[in-house]
Amino acid sequence: MKIAIFGAGAIGGFLGAKLAASGADVTFVARGPHLAAMQANGVTLRTAEGETVVHPRCVGTAAEAGVQDYVFVTLKAHSLPAAAPEIARMMGPDSAVVTGINGVPYWYFYGLDGPYQNRRVENVDPGGKLWDILPPSQAIGCVVYPAAEVPAPGIIQHSYGDRFSLGEPDGSRSPRVEALSKALIAAGLKAPVRPRIRDEIWVKLWGNLCYNPLSALTGATLDIITTRPDLRAVCRTMMAEAQTVAEALGIKFAITLEKRLDGAAEVGAHKTSMLQDLERGRPLEIDALLGAVVELGTVTGHAMPACEMVLALARERGRQAGCYAG
Repeated sequence: MKIAIFGAGAIGGFLGAKLAASGADVTFVARGPHLAAMQANGVTLRTAEGETVVHPRCVGTAAEAGVQDYVFVTLKAHSLPAAAPEIARMMGPDSAVVTGINGVPYWYFYGLDGPYQNRRVENVDPGGKLWDILPPSQAIGCVVYPAAEVPAPGIIQHSYGDRFSLGEPDGSRSPRVEALSKALIAAGLKAPVRPRIRDEIWVKLWGNLCYNPLSALTGATLDIITTRPDLRAVCRTMMAEAQTVAEALGIKFAITLEKRLDGAAEVGAHKTSMLQDLERGRPLEIDALLGAVVELGTVTGHAMPACEMVLALARERGRQAGCYAG
C-alpha cells in the first residue's frame, strides 16, 4: 500500500510520521525549508510520549511521488483548487484521494439521494473544476481531530488528538476504506469507518462556522467566544440556522447545540486557525467554513440572516488584512 501526504505540514506531518513509524510506505510531498529539512534530517515528531525521528520519502512534486494508492490531502480548503492538477498526477484509476480538510467538501452532494444529487458547491469548487479533476468517485471523506504545529522546518509538534474518522460518500464499508482504516490503526491512530460521514463533518463544522469567523472579527480566544453571554448568543444563533439547513439535507446531530458549545469552552484559551492565519497574514478559510454553509442555505431555501451577516463582516475583515481575495 502506497500512501502520499500532500501538504505535509502540521496535520499531514503528524499523520505521515505515525504511518512511517509503523513501517508503512509513505511519501511526503512538501516544499521550501520544511522539505529541505525533512530530506536532510528526517521528520521529527514530538508528542507527550517523547520524540521520534522517521525517514519517509520526501519529494517536492507529485510527479516525483508517482501514482499512489491513497493520497491524503491536508491543505487548507482554499488551496485545493489550484493544487488539484498536481494531486491528479498521483491518481491512477484505482487510487483514492482522502480529503482531510475542514469545511464542506467539494464532493458533498456526490451520490447523495434527493433533489441535490451531484450538485457542485461553488464556494469550495468554483466552476466545478475540482469535481472534474479529482472525480468524487475516488474521494474518501476524512474528519481530522488532532492538533499539531510546525515549530521549525522538519519538526512536528503534536498537541492532542489521534482520531481520523473515515467514510465513503455513499456510506459503504468498501475494501479500500477498510484497508486504509487498518493501516491507520496499525500506526496507533483511531480511524473509525463511519457510514454517515457527513453527520460527523457537520458536527465539527457546526463549531467552525461560528468560532473561526467570530475570532477573526474580535481577536477573542475560544473560551471567551463560547462563555461570554453576548458572544455565545451569536454562536447559538448561527449554529441554530446551520442546524436547520443540515437537517433539511438529512443530517442527524449526535449531540445538542449546547453540548457542542460547552465542549469548545473546555478547550480553553485557544486561538482558532482563522485567527492564527489572520495574525500571520495567511489566506482565510472563510468560504469553506461559512460561505459554503450559507450557500447550502440558499440551495435548500432556508434564510440564514446571522450567518450571512457574519460572513459579510469576516470577508471584509479578510480583504482589509489582505487575507481574502474572494
